[in-house]
Amino acid sequence: MTLNTTDRIGRAEPNARQEVVVRCPATGDIVGRVPVSAPDEVKAVADRLRAAQPAWQQIGVAGRAKWLGKWRDWMLDHRDEVLTPLQLETGKSWGDTGIEIAAVQIINYWIDKAAEFLADESVRPYGAANAAKKLTIVYEPYQLVGVITPWNGPLSVPLLDVPAALMAGCAVLSKPSEIAPLGWQVAVDGWKQIGAPDVPDTVHGFGETGSALVDVVDYVMFTGSTNTGRRIAVAAAERLIPCSLELGGKDAMIVCADADIDRAVDAAVWGGFVYSGQVCISVERIYVEEPVYDEFVNKLVAKTSALRQGMDAGHDYSCEVGSLTTAQQLRIVSRHVDDAVAKGAKVLVGGKAPDASSGFFYPPTVLVDVDHDMDCMREETFGLTLPVMKVRDVAEAIEKANDSDLGLAGSVWTRDKDKANTIARQLNTGTVNINNVITGLLQFGVPMPGWKESGLGSRSGGADGIRKYCRQKSIVAERVAMKKELLWYPYSRKKGSFTEKVVRMLSAKDWRRRLGR
Repeated sequence: MTLNTTDRIGRAEPNARQEVVVRCPATGDIVGRVPVSAPDEVKAVADRLRAAQPAWQQIGVAGRAKWLGKWRDWMLDHRDEVLTPLQLETGKSWGDTGIEIAAVQIINYWIDKAAEFLADESVRPYGAANAAKKLTIVYEPYQLVGVITPWNGPLSVPLLDVPAALMAGCAVLSKPSEIAPLGWQVAVDGWKQIGAPDVPDTVHGFGETGSALVDVVDYVMFTGSTNTGRRIAVAAAERLIPCSLELGGKDAMIVCADADIDRAVDAAVWGGFVYSGQVCISVERIYVEEPVYDEFVNKLVAKTSALRQGMDAGHDYSCEVGSLTTAQQLRIVSRHVDDAVAKGAKVLVGGKAPDASSGFFYPPTVLVDVDHDMDCMREETFGLTLPVMKVRDVAEAIEKANDSDLGLAGSVWTRDKDKANTIARQLNTGTVNINNVITGLLQFGVPMPGWKESGLGSRSGGADGIRKYCRQKSIVAERVAMKKELLWYPYSRKKGSFTEKVVRMLSAKDWRRRLGR
């Protein structure tokens, strides 16, 4: 099975020397190359990492934390060295690019929490018959974890997963998207520069490389499209290995009549257009109660119109919004807008891409008079659009928000805390932000699960976020070892009668059954 790990095809291409040629989506210029890893090369890297893993596990949580801390410091010290190729391969604004480095915070979380979360866990036996048992759960790492990541967050997305697996004691083989492999390669090179043990590494390539990775690891963590996620789930099931899939989103924003409209508008603009809208938990559709609809839309158009678009390669923060990263994303955004307009929607700002020779730029776009017959309200756009729909009341907003095959995240906007929590509990999504957007991604103590077609399993989530990279082992010991157990051979009528009475006494909840009457 070959996996299309590209998800959204862009400006990466193989050449005769089996390299991935990476082009800047804002300019079309070649900005780097990485070698394609053939399946036998992927296996060779996996074998090397497996050989190094037992020693990595043996140094314990404190030893692993030392190296993760050094890696964090290296990335902070070499910030521009990591982020500059990342900007060039994605076409982000420098402000959006800088957000990527914030993901190093998760390293600190796992350093601080790993010992607690991975400690042996004592369990109290249940029932009088088991009172003499000593029960312990231990967590032992999978030897090799595979992490496949997309192009929209070349540094931040792998950092959401790789440090947890490393702190658990696993070796990690990663594959970044061929669209944007450069920034993550610099980060992996940084691990090697600090002289850390040879337990993480990365391979590059297209679908064949991704398939080869799934074939050689013990656990797969994948972030990307729903279609590719399905194929990875099938491949993992065939090998009987676990996987966690964080897939697409169509996040809804519900703006109640009593919301702080200025804050909600600012959040919508940032939540819809950060990373050029290419975030799985971007704001992709907005439902506004009728009494505040006009005010919200007018302010949204004004804020959107003021955004500066471009790729500020001088790192001077002169742009808010960069380009789209792939040609396919440009086509999808254009199709969604054109489809909406053809079906009666109005474009209030943006709505038309400039000449194709200027890169994959599409202006931030606000659409109104939209409905659920339009692609922009049904399919994941992953781009620079904000479709806004007027609703009669909160009940209609909830109904519309839940009318989706995807369920990753969403947000609720109201000054009434009780109402906010009531609405949040009715939304069919794995995460709900109240009076904020996207922020759930960086709350490491709670899970980020995908409902419906948005995924399987979750990332982060406190103890579960690191224990998922471990196999559970139950150790059952005897506090007092008798010479023989009651149930052991040989059987006899006398022993059987006694056993039956014991079972009745321990199991029944009323004296009539306990006494067999």
